Amino acid sequence: MVEVRPAASPSPTLGLSVSRMSLLTRPSVRQRTGAAGAAVLLGALGLTMAATPAEAATSTAAQTTVTWVMPQEAAKALDTQASAQASAATAAAKTTTATAASTTSSAGSSSTAGKTPQEIAHQMIPDDAQYQCFNNIVSHESGWDVTATNASSGAYGLVQALPGSKMASAGSDWQTNPATQIKWGLDYMDSTYGSPCGAWSFWQANGWY
Repeated sequence: MVEVRPAASPSPTLGLSVSRMSLLTRPSVRQRTGAAGAAVLLGALGLTMAATPAEAATSTAAQTTVTWVMPQEAAKALDTQASAQASAATAAAKTTTATAASTTSSAGSSSTAGKTPQEIAHQMIPDDAQYQCFNNIVSHESGWDVTATNASSGAYGLVQALPGSKMASAGSDWQTNPATQIKWGLDYMDSTYGSPCGAWSFWQANGWY
């Protein structure tokens, strides 16, 4: 005898589990849309969502190279620009100094033109007492002869500088310009004896200074 049994209905519990699993494993519309947008964005950047570790490492290395090489090139360019600016500034300073020196020399030449060495000295030494002391020394040393030369020692000029080339520190025309020689002589007397009168006191005691 065959026993007929009614067909078994699906288990409510099993059906619910399957439905929940489907919902959990199936990406939502929002998730699919977000993933698609991310893929498009990464594609525009030249990357893929499925990058392997090796590819990721290569990409990272490339980014690192760009990060370090570009600043070095920029720094080199800045250094070159700074060097050029420094050279230009130095050249400008030298030009300014040369111009100022030329102007000073021209002004000095014009202010002493046509004057005797004594007049130039008195102009440069306004104090009468100090000028007289200076005059006493020069009168004894050279007789106010700009080209006076000591045959034995080689001392030269109004103040008998030894050697005469020392006066080049006061001007390149030291051999012929009385103002240049007087300036050097004054500087020497002031730095060595304190003043022309100090130099004259020493000269009187020793016969030289």
